[in-house]
Amino acid sequence: MSDSSSLPKVVITDLITEPLDHERRVLGGSAEIVALDAMSEDELVGKIEDAKVVMVYHYFRFTKTSIDRLENCKAIVRPGVGYDGIDCEAARSRGIPVCNVPDYGTEEVADSAMGMAILLARGSHFLNSRLRRGVGEWNMDQAAPISRLRGQTFGIIGCGRIGTATALRAKAFGFDVLFYDPYLPDGVEKALGIRRVDSLAELLQESFVVSVHCPLTDETRSMVGADEIGTMQKGSFLVNTARGGIVDTEAVVNSLGEGHLTGAGIDVLEKEPPPEDSVVLAAWRDAEHPAHDRLILNPHTAFYCEEGCEEFRTRGAQEALRAIRGEPLRNVVN
Repeated sequence: MSDSSSLPKVVITDLITEPLDHERRVLGGSAEIVALDAMSEDELVGKIEDAKVVMVYHYFRFTKTSIDRLENCKAIVRPGVGYDGIDCEAARSRGIPVCNVPDYGTEEVADSAMGMAILLARGSHFLNSRLRRGVGEWNMDQAAPISRLRGQTFGIIGCGRIGTATALRAKAFGFDVLFYDPYLPDGVEKALGIRRVDSLAELLQESFVVSVHCPLTDETRSMVGADEIGTMQKGSFLVNTARGGIVDTEAVVNSLGEGHLTGAGIDVLEKEPPPEDSVVLAAWRDAEHPAHDRLILNPHTAFYCEEGCEEFRTRGAQEALRAIRGEPLRNVVN
């Protein structure tokens, strides 16, 4: 039996705890695996310095402070799609590759985005929320008017893997699908049979449903704020399953309160979990606020399914193993 103290150490900073069956199935006798279950970066002090690979999830930001303490790290692995929680530049300056798992939750997030969009646009969420509380007559009147979905415009911000999967689902429902993504080459719209627009403003103004699927970067941070929401059609719907920092969620709640947006589905918030004094939480919980019946709020779960969890944990461990062995890495993002 291998002496675990002589093996390279793989540290999982947060979220994932014992049993580490998926990770051990991949790494086997090649690494000692330690799950810290940390809730803040301060809890990592003295526990990551000798790690060959650090696997980072999303409870806190992994900053230069932690990266500079790594003595001989071969890779920082983010077993998920978004890597905005890791200081990639600091890692790069130290010669440490940052890798993600870009494809594990494609179907689940697309399914979640469409599910929220359909529940909102068909009035199902609104009626379920109201009637459960005994508000209104047992019919569709209080949700009227409800528009036919076929032929309505479904706008997608960011047409990468998840945006594309969402576009195909929206097409199947009969939506006229358009997207805004300045980084995609010409011809993607022809391959998918959807429309392309050249500006975010054009997409927001045309769309009955807007669904956000871009990464959080300096460019996209606060991309959809109060002014942008104000340009959307009155009676339209907004869904965000990407990153909280892209959309001003307080502006969403204000728009719902003013009756401009008719519904919103929010899976991701600017701070997770939100503080108890959050304006968004207060409005969502207040039966007298329009957001109570018109806002679907989920705790960053659009990615989740049992199969997907096995997938991102397994693929993250496989990338860690490649790093330990000095093999080419598959998904370096920095």
